[in-house]
Amino acid sequence: MIVRTLAEIKGTDRDVQAETWNSQRLLLARDGQRFSMHETILYAGTETAMWYANHVEAVYCVGGEGDLVNDETGEVHPLRDGTLYLLDGHEHHRIIAREDLRMVCVFDPPVTGREVHDETGAYPLIIEDSAEAEAAS
Repeated sequence: MIVRTLAEIKGTDRDVQAETWNSQRLLLARDGQRFSMHETILYAGTETAMWYANHVEAVYCVGGEGDLVNDETGEVHPLRDGTLYLLDGHEHHRIIAREDLRMVCVFDPPVTGREVHDETGAYPLIIEDSAEAEAAS
């Protein structure tokens, strides 16, 4: 059983800061699950372009308001508390945050926490072996 709080994650390697967002990684690949789970805050007044070429991501908004833009179709979807979206087609997309957006994100395969968005907006696929996972725990 794993029990973890956001307070325990604050200031650790699971607390990842970027220019337009902060992500606290509740579950990572090193936890031995088939998915990872994060709480991410996208800051008000920012726009973040992303593309997950190697992962499927489900996102559930639990606070704030903004828009999800599908950069492949031009479709715009409002985001607010209670909205879920699934990037099961590896869509290029942007999040426009009008207010701080509080999002719960699930990735398959799980991320390690060391990924950084590359120039295309994608995370690389990093697979931890059991020795790496054990050492990181």
